[in-house]
Parts: sequence; C-alpha cells; structure tokens
Amino acid sequence: MFWYFGYGSNMDLRSLRAKGVEPRESMRAVLRGWRLRFNVHHFFRHEGGVGNIEPSTHPADHVWGVLHLCEPQHLALLDAAEAYGHGYDRITVQLETERGLQAATAYVGIPSFIDEQCRPTQRYLNILLKGAEASQLDPDYIAALRATPVHVKKPVAPFVPPAGDYPDFDAASLANHPLYTALAGSVFDMSGARWQHDFLKGFFGGRDMTLFHLKRLDHSDGSETLDDIRHNRLTPAQRAYLDEYLHAYSDEYEYVGRYHYD
Repeated sequence: MFWYFGYGSNMDLRSLRAKGVEPRESMRAVLRGWRLRFNVHHFFRHEGGVGNIEPSTHPADHVWGVLHLCEPQHLALLDAAEAYGHGYDRITVQLETERGLQAATAYVGIPSFIDEQCRPTQRYLNILLKGAEASQLDPDYIAALRATPVHVKKPVAPFVPPAGDYPDFDAASLANHPLYTALAGSVFDMSGARWQHDFLKGFFGGRDMTLFHLKRLDHSDGSETLDDIRHNRLTPAQRAYLDEYLHAYSDEYEYVGRYHYD
C-alpha cells in the first residue's frame, strides 16, 4: 500500500470515490515550505484552473490536505485521474501528521500545462471546501480557500446538435471507434483535437462520459446512474452542467452522431 496526499478535489472522499479510489484510511496532513496554486489549466477552457503545489521560499507557506492510505491498484486510477505524464508529474513529499512525519505520493503540474492567469471555478472550489471541512483542516486555511478568486464562466444556451443526417451509436458500436466519445446523447470525433487533449483520446475514446461528468459536480453524492440519463431524471443544475460540456466538446471536437442508452 502507499500514502497519497490529496490537496485539491481529492481531499473530498466522494470525489476520490468517483475516481474508483476507496482509501483504507484518511487523515489530515500539512506540507511545509510549499504553496497551493490553481495554475494548471483544465483540459476544457470553461473549467479554468485546477490545483497545484509549488515549493516556496517563504517560511510561513504551507499546504493543508488529506493523506489517504491506498491499495497498490489505486495508483493507476490516480495516474489516470491526474493525467500523469501529461498534465501532472508524480513526486514524493514529506508531510507532518498527528502521528509524525510521513512520506507520500503527490501530483504537481507539468510546465506545459501551467497558466498563471487561471482561476478555479466555484464548482471546483466547493469540492475542495467540502473535503477541507470534513477533515477539519486548519480554520484559517479553510477561510483562505473560501476567499480564493474564482473563474467566471459565460452562460451557455441548451446544446442543440447540428442539423443533418448523422448515424446512431450505442455502447457496443461506440467502442469500435477509439477516437469517438459520447456525452448526453451526442457523439464526437476527437481525432482533430489540439495536442492538450492527446491524453483524453485514450481516456474518453470509445466511451460515453456522461456519468463521469455528473459525478464531478460539487453537489454529486455519487448515486447517479445510467437509468437517470436514459429516463432524463436530471435536475436543472445537472442539465445545465452537461450543456456547458456539450458546448465545450463541440468547440474541441467534431459532432458525428447520436448516442442511445437503450
């Protein structure tokens, strides 16, 4: 087993479980001599920036987070969730815990994905706050998190697929197209995406990603199912969130068909 230091959305156990990781135990920890940033730009522009840690020469700088004891098979899941080797690198850090010092795995942003103009979305920040509060991190640190300036997203209209005669797909036929991905009833071709999406071609390709996105909402409890999507049992907030991503997919990829859940 190994210890993993979550300082971003993975402070929240529900967010971690949505990625398939159920730790043996979790406890709060602090990383001295580092600072928290939100300068790793998300794959999709409307999501702003996500968490990163950087060494600091300021003696007061530190990063609070949650230390998770993980099974060996969880490393591959964390690598996939953090786009290891593409958006993030993996390092070892020394943490202070109530039990003493503990070495742990942590992820840091790769320079090609750093954008100092990025800010986190309120959705992403809310997930951090939930995890920080549940783990009873330092109140001053939580207050500083809550005061973080956020990325302002532009409102989008409900997504309307382009007119035309497009083919229909289901899970089996979509799997035969490793560069196609589906979201909320629409299928997109990722083959012409910009280089930053090369990692997602392997992660999203041949799969419907609707549940993946729904489980990353800040108010998700992890209970969303394909039946909810199939029978349109979605809240207005869920529908609006999917519309944001449908427009983002449409900007990054090419619409190529309809996806059926039956």
